Amino acid sequence: MYWLKMHQNLLLLGGKEMKRIAKLGVLVMVAAMVFSLAACSSGTKTGSDTKTYVIATDTTFKPFEYENEKGERVGIDIDLLAAIAEDQGFEYELKAVGFDAALGEVSTGQSDGMIAGMSITDERKKTFDFSEPYFDSGVVMAVSASNDTIKSYADLKGQKVAVKTGTEGATFAESIKDQYGFTTVSFPDSANMYEDVKAGNSVALFEDYPVVGDAIASGVPLKMVTDMEKGSSYGFAVKKGQNPELIEMFNTGLANLKANGKYQEILDTYIKK
Repeated sequence: MYWLKMHQNLLLLGGKEMKRIAKLGVLVMVAAMVFSLAACSSGTKTGSDTKTYVIATDTTFKPFEYENEKGERVGIDIDLLAAIAEDQGFEYELKAVGFDAALGEVSTGQSDGMIAGMSITDERKKTFDFSEPYFDSGVVMAVSASNDTIKSYADLKGQKVAVKTGTEGATFAESIKDQYGFTTVSFPDSANMYEDVKAGNSVALFEDYPVVGDAIASGVPLKMVTDMEKGSSYGFAVKKGQNPELIEMFNTGLANLKANGKYQEILDTYIKK
């Protein structure tokens, strides 16, 4: 009887020990799953624990951002961002969504920043924090290359003028349209705006001078007929109060590129004087 009772006790202890081991095993598995999920959810981190910023941009704002014949996204903004990121050692993902969509992406936090030939204005400063200016632009009026009747703002009376939504050119056109008696037609991108003027639906357009200059040099049948109106400078932007380190890195990188000549090299690639 004694040996039988001892055997039963051993079996009872063994059962309890097995249950304890099983419970420990479950806890270890749960802990491993938690750590695994935490690692997977940190999608803004690379293997080197470097944050990857999502940067929104325009789609067709040549020479600042556009696709070349190989389907590669290129332009002053694209090259400048790449050079600054390399100089400062940060990673980024580029999202080409269009100008208006880029504004929305940043203001709602879907993107960390944007670079899209964006003019620095007091109104935009209410929503965005800007870098130091990286390009000083200006607005010109252009007409079809075959148009010899529109030579000044006074010739626009009673006519339609094309503008691109959200641009400095559109802002300037709106500011003088009552004075000179014309109406504006808005387009989401430069290409459609050019086509409207080429087709004669609008007699002229207002656009940033480097954009029009590049288009004309590329064979678009337009011509500038006014001197450049001073416009706002372009800046890199983030949502107000967010990602201050990104603005700091952009400013530092920009200063470095200007000092070592890389900045001017990028401009010379796209703007021919």
